[in-house]
Amino acid sequence: MSAGAASAPSRYRPAEYWEARARRFAVQGDGLAAVCSYGMPSFYNRLIHFCQRRALERWLKVSAGMRVLDVGCGVGRWSRLLASRGADVVGIDLSPTMVAEAERRAAASGLASRCRFIVQDSAALEIAGSFEMILCVTVLQHMLEVGALRSALKRMALHLAPQGRLVILEAAPARFSSRCNTSVFTARHRAFYLRLFRECGFRVRALCGVDPAPFRMWLLPHLPRLPPPLRVIALALATALSAPLDALLGRRLTERSWHAVFILQHDPGD
Repeated sequence: MSAGAASAPSRYRPAEYWEARARRFAVQGDGLAAVCSYGMPSFYNRLIHFCQRRALERWLKVSAGMRVLDVGCGVGRWSRLLASRGADVVGIDLSPTMVAEAERRAAASGLASRCRFIVQDSAALEIAGSFEMILCVTVLQHMLEVGALRSALKRMALHLAPQGRLVILEAAPARFSSRCNTSVFTARHRAFYLRLFRECGFRVRALCGVDPAPFRMWLLPHLPRLPPPLRVIALALATALSAPLDALLGRRLTERSWHAVFILQHDPGD
């Protein structure tokens, strides 16, 4: 969930926005404020990360030496996880500060030899070789221009090995609502993504949910109008109510989930 209580900029310049956000939050704690929900308490972002990991877990199995590309790697939270399981990971991000922090965290974890990080725009992705897995977590929802979004998917298709899998987690509600959209984030209807994936040469191998509990989404549009103390209380209550439902049923209640995990492969008909 990327629509936070903090004010979004009136004009979104992606490279500037993510670099400023990285400079403010990337080195703090586990760095989740830099890559999850901006301006939210740490307990809220930890729940987001927990739900994302549960939804992704079955698709993050790798073999030793497997080549993985982490698109929009941020501080390298997924890159380090996959490298610790034996993969050779390349992470890309728009922000130089994100990349520098991802490198620092990988080195501190003893994973520098299995991780390489590059400053690059996913819409102009250009890396030598192909990858058996490409991971893209909450990146497309911040690409507001459909042309850039389409370009990023086509570049990923070109870099995905013939039998590889593209794992995407995005805000993609089946029951659409734009009430949480901001100048830096847009939740697109799930049908839009399914159509776009086909147009870019992918077929959907699997689809699962992430966060079906509605409480946080009900609350988010009203947060800016609440005084800070009441805002924290409301967030804590919404988080407490959401945690058990999301943890136990998130992957199963796909139609009710705000975010979705898409497992894509090359369409053999293309």
